[in-house]
Amino acid sequence: MDENVFETIEQRIGYQFQNRDLLQQAFVRRSYSQENGGEDNEVLEFIGDKVLDLVVVKLLTEKYGYMLRDCNNYDPISDYDEFGCEKNEAELTEIKKLLVQKKTLAQRIDSLQLVPYLIVGNGDHATSQDSVKEDLFEAIIGAIAIDTNWNMSELQNAVEFMLNPDSILASDMHNNYVALIEKWSLQKCGHTPLYHIDENRYPRWYDGFKGTSQSINSYSESANEIKFHCLMNLGNNLPIFRGFGKSKQEARHKVCEVAYKELEKRGLLLSIRDEIANPNKDDAINQLQTLARRHYFSIPTYVFKQSYDKDGNPIWLCECHIKEKSNYFKATASSKKESKKAAAYDMLQYVLSGE
Repeated sequence: MDENVFETIEQRIGYQFQNRDLLQQAFVRRSYSQENGGEDNEVLEFIGDKVLDLVVVKLLTEKYGYMLRDCNNYDPISDYDEFGCEKNEAELTEIKKLLVQKKTLAQRIDSLQLVPYLIVGNGDHATSQDSVKEDLFEAIIGAIAIDTNWNMSELQNAVEFMLNPDSILASDMHNNYVALIEKWSLQKCGHTPLYHIDENRYPRWYDGFKGTSQSINSYSESANEIKFHCLMNLGNNLPIFRGFGKSKQEARHKVCEVAYKELEKRGLLLSIRDEIANPNKDDAINQLQTLARRHYFSIPTYVFKQSYDKDGNPIWLCECHIKEKSNYFKATASSKKESKKAAAYDMLQYVLSGE
């Protein structure tokens, strides 16, 4: 890896290595080390797996946990606070599984566009597999653990930045600015946003900035608590955006909020028509499902009725319904599958038209 590659990866993961050999090792597959010698990323992957579990549990504890106190009978000398949580053990287990599962980690590696930097041996064509991307995510976290000498604050910052758990857990996608901006950038620019994060006191960041920035009163008490600022470049003749926060994660969220509101003001936000690149009958059922998973409407439902023509051949009637839409669409065909495709395609054209 050369200097430019190191800097690109460090920007994308939100962490700057003291020992870049560790960063490079995180990308080395065993297939390469077997052919060329040196260490691979498998032990780093093992370390990262354990670190990820611990950090995610800590994040969930901070998100859903709280301290309980019996205020009516509290004795500050003999009594202690107790820990309470909005979620029970089973719920926390399911949320943790969602955050650290193979599919989630693979999707984050794709979003961060890190697969092209994998160092592999001849004939190793497995880099598109989710398991390889999962291993890479964990190996990077393992490398950061060693590089920081197990600094929990740095590890939490790194996991939050790379995993972006709010985008996974958010129930209201419209307030999840990081996910929305990353999606916009991938659709419009073909890559995720370029972030640059610095740690410094607020007043040093204000003067001379040419771009669109989060508004903060530099004399307020909260300004003194700010440790990080994040610059973001989306390209497309847009200004540089800047946001502030007490953590890297908060600074990134704020800069994405600034960018989202600027895109909204300029009428540049994605619409439902941007979601489906090639609407077509054969894929219409899955394309409607994709739009539903992205919260444009409820999962479509289908109602079937079978009859026969005068020669005894089957005729299938399918109706496609979406709860939020007053119109529904129906189609007939000689097979159940084809009638469903046709009805779904009519519905797809309708929802993409914005009517």
